[in-house]
Amino acid sequence: MESSAASTTGASHAATLRWGVLSTARIATNKVIPAINGSGRGEVLAMSSRTLAAAQHAAEAAGVERAYGTYEELLADPDIDAIYNPLPNHLHVPWTIKALEAGKHVLCEKPVALNATEARHLVAAAANYPDLVVMEAFMYRFHPQWVRAKALADSGALGGLRSTQTHFSYFTEDPANIRHNPEWGGGALFDIGCYPVSQARWLFGDEPAHVVAMSDIDARFGVDRLTSGMLRFEHGHATFTCSMQLQPYQRTVLHFESGRFEIEIPVNAPAGQPTRAWLSTANGTVEETFAACDQYALQADGFAEAVARGIEAPTPLVDAVANMEALDALVESAATQSWVAVKDA
Repeated sequence: MESSAASTTGASHAATLRWGVLSTARIATNKVIPAINGSGRGEVLAMSSRTLAAAQHAAEAAGVERAYGTYEELLADPDIDAIYNPLPNHLHVPWTIKALEAGKHVLCEKPVALNATEARHLVAAAANYPDLVVMEAFMYRFHPQWVRAKALADSGALGGLRSTQTHFSYFTEDPANIRHNPEWGGGALFDIGCYPVSQARWLFGDEPAHVVAMSDIDARFGVDRLTSGMLRFEHGHATFTCSMQLQPYQRTVLHFESGRFEIEIPVNAPAGQPTRAWLSTANGTVEETFAACDQYALQADGFAEAVARGIEAPTPLVDAVANMEALDALVESAATQSWVAVKDA
């Protein structure tokens, strides 16, 4: 089915993808907007907020030309081809659908939804606009260190992948932080635990059959401040710990039958400096260095390429649904203190 709304943007024929940003979220102003503007294939044309003053202040600071005091006004701008949606988790699906209805491509922050049911609703809505690209923003997959990890997993050069281990933590007790709002999809699992779940599924090239998790709930906020989990795949296991109240730290280790690959900064790889990983085999350990790059810019380029070529997003929505299936099962496991089967695994 051809989307009549999609034809209003002409984005697939544009040399530069013109972006609008829903909200003035810090990830947008600090990471994504500079990355898009520096990517070579995109330009942030407008920002929006719930008040015009907030939008103008953020747009001026970010060097963005236009500011809107409502999200609806931004979506109505005919010059905008694509929307970046970094709104709180509970607003991801509603506003992504509104953007599609306005004829815009959408890059939506993770997790794409509050649960798999809501994610499926987005898939159904997106099916009405086959000419529009929708993608969940797992930027790590575009970084060369993860391209290398995926190549090792797929090639079998180190034997089969049997285990992935990830730790990811930071510290906040700020009551105003949206991650402390359970109704908005707050908590460590959804905020950062979604990364090791996504990473494991991608590397194994499979969906987990069963999961088990333990969570420590912060009584003040009603969200998990610490969650550890295990995912059981047909040919291996994935384990992770994520926390919003531990010293900032992150590390991922991939264990193969005849080797090990350890990534120093698996998620928040700095744009301005090289990153490192260590490949260990029977012959010893070799440090691999990856040149400085901006994974958010690489993500923007990958998205722009999909729009220009009229092809599916590098990370399609079916992947987003599958990730939510696993997250749902982990939430259920933590609540019931038992192994849980992953739906549709």
